[in-house]
Amino acid sequence: MERVQHRVVDLAFALAWTLVRRLPERTVTWLFQRAADRTFRRNGRGVRRLRGNLAAVRPEADEAEVDALTHAGIRSYLRYWQEAFRLPEWTDEQIVGRVRTVNEKVLRDAYAAGQGVICALPHLANYDHAGAWAGLTGMPVSTVAERLQPESLFDRFIEYRKKLGMEVLPLTGGDDDVTGVLADRLRAGGFVCLVADRDLSERGVPVTFFGRPSRMPAGPAALSLKTGAPLVPATLHYDGPDLVITFHEAVEPDGGAAAMTQRCADAFAIGIAEHPQDWHMLQRIFLDG
Repeated sequence: MERVQHRVVDLAFALAWTLVRRLPERTVTWLFQRAADRTFRRNGRGVRRLRGNLAAVRPEADEAEVDALTHAGIRSYLRYWQEAFRLPEWTDEQIVGRVRTVNEKVLRDAYAAGQGVICALPHLANYDHAGAWAGLTGMPVSTVAERLQPESLFDRFIEYRKKLGMEVLPLTGGDDDVTGVLADRLRAGGFVCLVADRDLSERGVPVTFFGRPSRMPAGPAALSLKTGAPLVPATLHYDGPDLVITFHEAVEPDGGAAAMTQRCADAFAIGIAEHPQDWHMLQRIFLDG
């Protein structure tokens, strides 16, 4: 039965990647918005978890405001998937032209120094689009990906990100030591991007996030300390048809990995608080609820 379910999931994604690319963008947008509205009304576990997470971001909001924010969040999340199915068909000009940046000099100066640079970011808006933009503007990305089931679906996502110009290493189950490979890329002056607002290993370091206890992976900070590459937090949001990438000041390399991870969490919180509807956190992230 599990094998059949995996096959159905893989076929569904394969069909979506084929059909969504062929339909007019306006039609696809309408379909995905309707799907988002239906998902919100069904109020499944992911929607309820997103509502709880957003309530932590906006504790002063009443129930109606959090509900509206959750609805907008589900629409933003489905927009991510819409773009995921269509991004490989975008021209280079479209990928670059639909991105605006804030404080980009922070990133470019760090990269120009030649020690490599690490960018840590949360699950905001479309980080795949951000990675494709970076590669097309002179900073090819190395990153890691959570291993998905079925394996064939994981392989599809690996190929999808490779088509966008990214080097993708499996977080687990690969032949190489992921940390070692990323360190080598950084020592060669490369660019490593890591989504880092959710601990997948249960070995993350404790942080305070929106005033509540959480855990986040120490990987970005540990890589920075190991290689000397600066660690630059980034946050993303949608603005009409555009993706906006905000680069925060590089994290000071003092206090160890735990202190650096907390500083990343603080930067993430700033960006999420400003654009909570684009935070696609449909999983548990706070340890107290």
